[in-house]
Amino acid sequence: MLEQLLRTPLTDLVGVRHPVVQTGMGWVAGPRLVSGTANAGGLGILASATMTLEELENAIVEVKGRTEQPFGVNLRADAGDAPARCQLLIDHGVKVASFALAPKPELIARLKEHDIVVIPSVGLPKHAKKVASWGADAVMIQGGEGGGHTGSTPTTLLLPSVLDAVDIPVIAAGGFFDGRGLAAALSYGAAGIGMGTRFLLTRDSAVPDAVKELYLSHDLTGTVVTAKVDGMPHRMLRTKLVEEIEETSALKRLGPTVRRTLEFKRDSEMSWAALLKDGRAMKKAQGRSLAQMALAANTPTMLRAGLVEGDTTAGVLASGQVVGVLDDLPSCAELIERVVTRAVEELRRGASYVV
Repeated sequence: MLEQLLRTPLTDLVGVRHPVVQTGMGWVAGPRLVSGTANAGGLGILASATMTLEELENAIVEVKGRTEQPFGVNLRADAGDAPARCQLLIDHGVKVASFALAPKPELIARLKEHDIVVIPSVGLPKHAKKVASWGADAVMIQGGEGGGHTGSTPTTLLLPSVLDAVDIPVIAAGGFFDGRGLAAALSYGAAGIGMGTRFLLTRDSAVPDAVKELYLSHDLTGTVVTAKVDGMPHRMLRTKLVEEIEETSALKRLGPTVRRTLEFKRDSEMSWAALLKDGRAMKKAQGRSLAQMALAANTPTMLRAGLVEGDTTAGVLASGQVVGVLDDLPSCAELIERVVTRAVEELRRGASYVV
């Protein structure tokens, strides 16, 4: 077990040994990956958006059975049952609540009353300022290099602009995969880094091996950002299916969209009323059109087909650009050890330049 070599505001805030976060990827960040990260000294984040309330509680219990280290849960702030999900974190003593969208001030306050660290993800300095004023303990930023839903601003510009905007710890994500990236982020002033694709491509990840090999076969041009899957910019592997979606008209996509919406409703066990309520909340929070809201139902089922069922002919595969420089499948422990030790080497080398 690697001893603590770096102490940052993130390690102090959360109580982990290393300033490395495994992000909450839907269908990927399950109990095995989260506990593997936690036991290696990083902060593992359990993805809950694709889980029912019961499944989330079972997953939390499983993680706690696998590790005694701190971990977190990623939540959808606009979900109709967000308060009930937060109550699960309170009941089970989860250390961190991370959010893909800004949670309301009263939800932040409720979590902080129970000593839960609140870390929303933000894409702009003004959003970071807002959640900081509401009491968020830290923020995570993701530059355009990152996988899944992403913006267009690269990490090298987004990170310093957010650091200049707030005084709370900032975690940098989007384009990180090794110790050089961690050293660079810390040199900017970040408190740590978040990695998604790099953790997806570990032996602790439950993604099917054949899918992992498909990821590893892609180079730096192997991802594409498209809005045709769910109406929002989404970085994913450039596969035959994605290329077909890119070339298909909106009318031809209508049938599959309806079918996947029905499938998502069945699997999530949500009523039509709950589904529509969540849709209205997402529309208000994100400004999506009705067409985009219909497309959004595609995402969970299409990601599950690829990342869980291994059917790349029917599923999409979210991916960061770093996939083009990865060529192995380490364990979480191996990954974190080499990231941290290389970062220390680079920071010491950089310090030697100072006269």
